Amino acid sequence: MLIGVLSDTHDNVVLAKRAVHLLLDLGATLIFHLGDIVSPFTLLAMASEASGRAAIRAVFGNNCGDKTQLRRVAESLGVEIEEPPREVVVNGRRILLLHGWGSPSDTRRIVYALARGGEWDAILYGHTHEVDYRYIQGVLVLNPGEASGVLHGKPTVALLDTETLKARILEVQLHG
Repeated sequence: MLIGVLSDTHDNVVLAKRAVHLLLDLGATLIFHLGDIVSPFTLLAMASEASGRAAIRAVFGNNCGDKTQLRRVAESLGVEIEEPPREVVVNGRRILLLHGWGSPSDTRRIVYALARGGEWDAILYGHTHEVDYRYIQGVLVLNPGEASGVLHGKPTVALLDTETLKARILEVQLHG
């Protein structure tokens, strides 16, 4: 199974839709959003793009403002959104979905410690806006970078194969 992984869309509706479209075109049948959707209208745009092609599962990020409204909109769209950390099992793979905490170095330190614990097959996280793709003691650690391009100007997402636990980092085109 192919899973599209994105994070930190930060209300860039155009790039959020392009990111979801790219992942669907490459065969993703499930989308994980790792936090900082921010507003309900961005969630609506992504869900509309994925409608009938892929389910969306998400976690809140530190910049998600009105969580009550985000939950309400998510529920109306059939999107699952929860507080992190969130454990999901897909094709027998235990996957932990996180956003992050504090500085990028704090987030990486915590994520890497969780990976060394060996509890999950994969740990997917966001928050740092930086791509991170590595294995720690056999556990996949993946941060798809920022789908919004807000900090680095290079929007990226990832496509994860649950059978091989390998990912591809993909650049989202800034201009259509």
